Amino acid sequence: MPARTSGESPRGKTRVAVLADSDTRWKWGALTAHRLAPDLHLTGFLLRGRATPTARQLGEVGVRADRLTEVTCPEFLAELEREPYDVVVLALVGGAVQAVLHGARALWPEPGGRPVLVTGYVGVVYEKLADGLLLRHGADLVLANSRHDADRFRAVYDGVGADAAAVTETALPFLGGAPYDAAGDRPYTVVFAAQPSVPESRADRTYLLRRAVEHARRHPDREVLLKLRSKPGEHTTHLEELPYQKLVEKLPGTTANFRLVYGNMGEVLDRTDLLVTVSSTAALESLHRGVPTAVLTDLGVREALGNHHFVGSGCLASWDQLDEGHRPKPDPDWLARQGVAADGPYERAFDTARERLAALAALPELPAPAPYYTCATAPGYLPGILARQHLGTDGRPLPGAVRPATGESRLRRAARSWLRDAARGAYRQGVQRVAPVIRRMGDL
Repeated sequence: MPARTSGESPRGKTRVAVLADSDTRWKWGALTAHRLAPDLHLTGFLLRGRATPTARQLGEVGVRADRLTEVTCPEFLAELEREPYDVVVLALVGGAVQAVLHGARALWPEPGGRPVLVTGYVGVVYEKLADGLLLRHGADLVLANSRHDADRFRAVYDGVGADAAAVTETALPFLGGAPYDAAGDRPYTVVFAAQPSVPESRADRTYLLRRAVEHARRHPDREVLLKLRSKPGEHTTHLEELPYQKLVEKLPGTTANFRLVYGNMGEVLDRTDLLVTVSSTAALESLHRGVPTAVLTDLGVREALGNHHFVGSGCLASWDQLDEGHRPKPDPDWLARQGVAADGPYERAFDTARERLAALAALPELPAPAPYYTCATAPGYLPGILARQHLGTDGRPLPGAVRPATGESRLRRAARSWLRDAARGAYRQGVQRVAPVIRRMGDL
């Protein structure tokens, strides 16, 4: 394919496309785009799937795009072939990133004019490190949210003989907000930042909920807020089969100073005096602002929970300790390695990435994307990953995978969105109805 000219960006702005598959990944991708190219024209794409965010979830994130469209992977690749973007940010699960990279290689099999491809992780990387990294290999920039992650990423790539030059140290793009100011004329506020899939079991989730309510009962002068990511029927990056909203309904004796809240995490942190979580990335947002932060040990310090990531942070604590007034004090060296120190270095965290992006954009041609996984290196793995995104082993869309460029009518899109949301609600109700039956069968 011949080299493609970049075209004229709107008002001289950098043309950036962000493809995301959930609300949190949209937040990471869009804010990363703004950090990399402050003067940009942002076009957003939502990958159609289980976790495609609703309008409410997008509004809660609070990051706007000049245009926002729901697409499949082949439709996004068709967009890249039509439109001259300067930068493409892939804010996706690893398999989807790999599919787009192979699709891009099919579009640009030789050096030529193509967008700079950027990817990374939404937050704390505590599982599937090697798997996720190798699925992201082939992007021009693989962003690491901290020095700690950058070292680990390079070690994985070096260990398999893959080029590690794309690994670029940055920071989480959504850190910020006013430094913590202790409660004055407002009640002391404890926020438990819930997670959709950590912990998984009903018993563990009920235990954490009960302890939060007990903390509110022990401290009637405090407000205890359960910060939730989604409402029933909505999906997030991780599947939530046991939403706390349902568990609260069955928990007797909740107190007036305990309540559920939604909304932007940054706005909730504006009134937080103690942030409590199992392993949510909200802990890093909180620590960056100097808010006292506790990472719970009640269920153990385990890889399955993700709280092992905070070993050495000084933030590990139990509800018993918090009930007695303990306020963890974070270790400054740990904070620095995690890229959450609330001082000058954070403001410079994206300098290297911006410099590398500018150098790549200035090249007359970029090489063809070269993912580590190919049909030679992973013949039993890669074809399935590509097929899930409706691509063949050559990276090209399977027959019938791309709709006409004219797209759907507004009515048809609205109908499809309504049906999708209805199906999500039906799925949740089905899980809740069938689970007790399965448990009873297990007792037979």
